Amino acid sequence: MFARHYGSSSQPVTRLLIVISIFWIGACSSADYRQTPLSDLPGRDLTLRIEGDVRAVQLYRKGLMDILLYIDTHPNLFPQRKQTGTTVLREEQRHAARAVYRSFLDYMLALESIDHYHRDFYRLPGSAREDSLLITYSAFLARYRFAMAFIERMEKEPAFDTMLNEQYPELGIPSDSYAALKYRFLHIGRATGFVAFNTLYKAHPGERRPVLRQAIENDRDYVWDAGKWDGPMMTMQNAVAIVQSSGQSAWMPVQAGVAEWMGDTKVLRLGRALINEQQIHTLSAQMQPGDFMLQRREWYLSNIGLPGFWSHAALYIGTAQKRAAYFDDPAVKQWVRSRGITSGDFNEMLQRHFPEAYRRSLEPESDHIPQVLEAMSEGVVFTSMEHSAAADSVAALRPDVSVLEKAQAIYRAFSFAGRPYDFNFDFRTDAELVCTELIYKAYEPRVGYGGIKIPLVEMLGRYTLPANEYARLFDSEYGGTDQQLELIAFLDGIESRGSAIQGGLAEFRESWKRPKWHILTQNAMRRSIADDYVYQSNRADDLLLPDLYAY
Repeated sequence: MFARHYGSSSQPVTRLLIVISIFWIGACSSADYRQTPLSDLPGRDLTLRIEGDVRAVQLYRKGLMDILLYIDTHPNLFPQRKQTGTTVLREEQRHAARAVYRSFLDYMLALESIDHYHRDFYRLPGSAREDSLLITYSAFLARYRFAMAFIERMEKEPAFDTMLNEQYPELGIPSDSYAALKYRFLHIGRATGFVAFNTLYKAHPGERRPVLRQAIENDRDYVWDAGKWDGPMMTMQNAVAIVQSSGQSAWMPVQAGVAEWMGDTKVLRLGRALINEQQIHTLSAQMQPGDFMLQRREWYLSNIGLPGFWSHAALYIGTAQKRAAYFDDPAVKQWVRSRGITSGDFNEMLQRHFPEAYRRSLEPESDHIPQVLEAMSEGVVFTSMEHSAAADSVAALRPDVSVLEKAQAIYRAFSFAGRPYDFNFDFRTDAELVCTELIYKAYEPRVGYGGIKIPLVEMLGRYTLPANEYARLFDSEYGGTDQQLELIAFLDGIESRGSAIQGGLAEFRESWKRPKWHILTQNAMRRSIADDYVYQSNRADDLLLPDLYAY
């Protein structure tokens, strides 16, 4: 049925089936991680969920389109014609291919989780049923269309096949994922699901969700052109059955339905973080102005397209009283006087130079005084520790710079207050900022200022800095003469306990290697089930386990 053939993997199909099956076991083995079924959501929650997922599908589809555009506009990295013979990839080619593949998998994971969550669309009433069908079909088609397009481009360079089958720990993806991708999306079962979905779509003509409908029709036309579809048309009843059946297997470790619009909507543990208020107060007492936090919130899919366990960063500025005490320093006073403040008072300089930002920094937030400056979807804003550190895992880091350089970093950060969030994650401009960009530019080395030296990461032609890179930097430099960061505290969330524990140095050093789906590997029961399945299925494939669970 499928018109194009891309060759077979050197790994046996049975190994790929085990990879696919083991992921599904991991995603479903504990009821603790399941959320409310779509059909059981109350009216307002259902409306919010549908609106969020409509926007999310559009966002993630655009991300996949941008990846293909990057590939097509860089022929020096990605050949435009089929290559023959043995090729040794250049370093820049390997770097670019890994970057696009990581981002590609991230968007695919997000779309898969939305697709599977909305497979119960037929249980919904009225217009919600049609909206949910459009969401799941759009997510299904986007994955199908862009998987085919991505594979077609990668197969032009045979050397990419080997490289893309390497392990990707930061996404929780074991070796042979590219072979599994090809098996999954070039399989006749995918084509059958496509025809079934198309039958259901035709049975729901209308004008609802025109943007989704346009995307569906574009992606559907691409898939039609790529294959030969001469099978019999099915009845509505058969189509529903086929769609439901195809929704019962996943090829990556996703928990159904966690994909949300830029992480703004949480789906589990509503209103409760693993880190409690007492831990936040203790952490706040340990921190000094100029420190910063890495944060992780489970059950969000934040920063889709950027890899890594740590998904957010926030700068600790302290209260006005804490800053007054900490920056009561001769070098700071001298610098402040040189900026026209005769008293040498650092807070007075902030107030004089940034009056509106300083005023906002003093406004209580739910009876809590702001102590943090961070870039969020609302922009660069002042928040309280009680709000910012209400996460599931937090690490507090202290730059190894002078008190004067910390004052200068906070001063520079105040200058960014109120600027919008940078949804393009592009560090080349200061007009909009992402969370790590605020810290990066506050401590950016310049003439007369040592700061923190950390290389940016190129992703799809943009230079950016995932929060995970700060943890990677700490690990790589620890114990050396060039160590730039000190670990102040590490609160490590344990989902099965419903709380966070005091993590150690060794655990934090390894944290950047954790997959984005780390929550799915914490449960010992899940690992036991997975071990037993692999053992019974194929004793020779025991080597899969280190791949699946290694960080």
